[in-house]
Amino acid sequence: MKKSGGAADKKRVRRSSGAVPNGTRDLNSDTPPRKQAAKKDVFQLFAEKVRDHKGLVSRWAVLQETRVEYFRGKDFVSFLKNHPEIKDILESNKNLEVEEIVDTLLSKNLLVRCDRVVKTVRPGKKKLSTWPAHLEIFPDQVFSENDSFFAWTFVKKRPLWQTLLSLSWPVLTLAICLFPIYPHGCKLLILYSCAGLLLLIFSLLSLRATVFGALYIILGKRVWLFPNILAEEATLGELFRLWPNKDEEERPKWTTRLFYALLAVLVILLLRHHAPDEAARARYQKRMSNIIDDVLEWSPSLALSGMMEKQPTVVNATEPNDFTDSGQTDSEKVPPAGDEGGETILEQHEDEEIKNIEDAADQHQHQDHI
Repeated sequence: MKKSGGAADKKRVRRSSGAVPNGTRDLNSDTPPRKQAAKKDVFQLFAEKVRDHKGLVSRWAVLQETRVEYFRGKDFVSFLKNHPEIKDILESNKNLEVEEIVDTLLSKNLLVRCDRVVKTVRPGKKKLSTWPAHLEIFPDQVFSENDSFFAWTFVKKRPLWQTLLSLSWPVLTLAICLFPIYPHGCKLLILYSCAGLLLLIFSLLSLRATVFGALYIILGKRVWLFPNILAEEATLGELFRLWPNKDEEERPKWTTRLFYALLAVLVILLLRHHAPDEAARARYQKRMSNIIDDVLEWSPSLALSGMMEKQPTVVNATEPNDFTDSGQTDSEKVPPAGDEGGETILEQHEDEEIKNIEDAADQHQHQDHI
């Protein structure tokens, strides 16, 4: 009875030693439970949620030859003020201040503080760029709200549509290679679709240039419609943004505007003077129409039949040929009457022999003269 009582006391001691007051577990324990080990870090979940949220303004830049997505410190503070429910993901740490949250993300290598590479104002600019395109790592990895940038260090989860799109590229490449064997109607559809897309692109670029030139010369304003349409690094939403940001550069002088106005008039007059006439335009249109018709009307059956018709009859002149019923060899047959330029192998051989004899006679006469 004593042994059993002692064993029960030992079990109670073991159970009580594994727990602490308020029902929480010691964080320094060497053997955490399996559920706690398998559970994902709340700060990792918080970082993924914030990065996927559209309320936080971010841009892409180059950091040590690597493209990264980054945001500004003051934008992060405004984001948490406008969306306080995001902090509920942190559970027991949801009452932390913004500075403490960012410092924790920095310590867990979920963020890295960056600084702009170009720290001087470029000529013609009033202030530094709001969103620099090139960044470098800041020495002091602590949170700051004033002129600070923070880049995400973890790889963002790829959506399903991006995976399907990447798998469709080989299929699209194969479809482009098989364009010559498409039906005629399908070729016409693809041709007109591509021509319409090119016309839309060139029209948009021409409209941008016209609006920019007119406003620059008349009002001295730099206004680019669709300002990110030619950007190398831009999201889909930024790519089709219509109205540009506020012009931060100095207003150009009237002499500069007058110079560009005269240059534009000169270019227009030169283009009008050297414009092709109606006859040249008709010739070019006919030539292009013939090229397009050849592409559209081409088919494997026509190509094979044309190759068979144009393939010449090969005769081996080194081997004796069998005599035909008429007593003539294949090399001595008379070409068809309709083939005006036809010439047999025997006639070619005779012409070569005559030419060699004439060359030998000329050389002999030249030696006698010497």
